[in-house]
Amino acid sequence: MDDFAALHAVARGRVQGVNYRAFVFRNAASLGLMGTVRNLPDNSVEITAEGDKKQLEKLTDLLKHGPPAARVDNLELTWTGYSGQYSDFSVTG
Repeated sequence: MDDFAALHAVARGRVQGVNYRAFVFRNAASLGLMGTVRNLPDNSVEITAEGDKKQLEKLTDLLKHGPPAARVDNLELTWTGYSGQYSDFSVTG
């Protein structure tokens, strides 16, 4: 479990209405990560992901760009310890 971690990210910019959540879902699931992605009222997108640290690092690289129609102006990242609270990756809110 030493190679496992948790990531909390908030993406700001043009990230709602451009399939950013679907992009995150597809990529996180394909990387074997667990967690959630959701829109926030301030037009940002919140991502919580857990799993292998190397796979999380790959996800962060993808989050910086998003799908073609997105524009990520700012990506806040917070790393924490793995909790194992998620059983899959899902889109909420």
